[in-house]
Amino acid sequence: MATDTERRQEQAVHRMLEEYYRAGKPPWDTDVTPPELVALVDGREPGRALELGCGTGTNAIYLARLGWDVVAVDLVDRAVEQARAKAAAAGVTARFLCADATRLDEGEDEDGVDVPGRYDLFFDLSCFCAIPAHRRDAYVAGLTHRAATDAHLLMFGYGPEAFDDPISGVTADELRTRFTGWDLVDVTPGTNPVPTFWFTLRRT
Repeated sequence: MATDTERRQEQAVHRMLEEYYRAGKPPWDTDVTPPELVALVDGREPGRALELGCGTGTNAIYLARLGWDVVAVDLVDRAVEQARAKAAAAGVTARFLCADATRLDEGEDEDGVDVPGRYDLFFDLSCFCAIPAHRRDAYVAGLTHRAATDAHLLMFGYGPEAFDDPISGVTADELRTRFTGWDLVDVTPGTNPVPTFWFTLRRT
């Protein structure tokens, strides 16, 4: 059970994300699919994809257009509503859920996420790096439980040096420690003015 401090951390993250979408479009929601994702799926047979922290749906829609069976989750209902509207306007089918990406392993009961089955691809654009530390193992457990053999996770994350709070940020060493049963196959620095990285992991 979460402590009062941990619950306050979760609530603070949720409020911060809601405020970004209430004020307009967050800086990470650019309407442009990252070339790193394009390169990863180029020439790959479409399968099932799950996006964590999908924002307004740009990347889920991109994958759906390529023939992927896409489920995408975001904690902010305003973002999910926009994603559904964008997908409808684009004429593609993707399933968007307002849900907590750290509860994938809990099923659809209570606060769990209804994303049954196995997935071949996971995409995370700065979701994991904003999750409080006490919920990160739950995130990993959910992905691991839902991962098909040889599934790939492409994750963009900010380094801890990019923030002035004790919660945010991610490092390659943390991923190696937390993601047991996965290989960290690539780490590529981002091009942002603060430390960022693209991490590619493969389920073994």
